[in-house]
Amino acid sequence: MLDIYLPILVVIGIAFAFSIGSVVLSRLIGVKKPSAVKLAPYECGMPLIGTAQERFSIKFYIIAMLFILFDIEAVFLYPWAIMFKRLGIFGFVEMGVFIIILLVGFIYVWKKGALEWE
Repeated sequence: MLDIYLPILVVIGIAFAFSIGSVVLSRLIGVKKPSAVKLAPYECGMPLIGTAQERFSIKFYIIAMLFILFDIEAVFLYPWAIMFKRLGIFGFVEMGVFIIILLVGFIYVWKKGALEWE
C-alpha cells in the first residue's frame, strides 16, 4: 500500500522543501536596504490620510456580515436548482422552508435598520 502513495508523498516533500528553502534562502542571501519609502504602506499611489488606528462604524461590519450571510445562502440555491427534478416535491418543500426562513431573517434585518447608510 505504501508503494501507491510513495510518489505523492515524495512530491509533497519536495514542495515543502522548495517552499521552506526559498523563504530561508531569501532571508539569508537577500539584500536588506530598508528606507522610509520602502517601509511605508502602499495605498494604490494615494498619499496616506489619517492613521491606521482610525475607528470605523459598526455598520460597515454589520453590512459586510449580512452580505456574506445572504451570499452564502444564495449559493445553496444553485445545487438545488440543478437537482430540482430529481428531488421532487420533497426538495421543493424543503427549499420553500429554507427561503421562508431566509426571508424572515431579511425582513428582521430590514426592520431593525441594519441596511440603512446613515
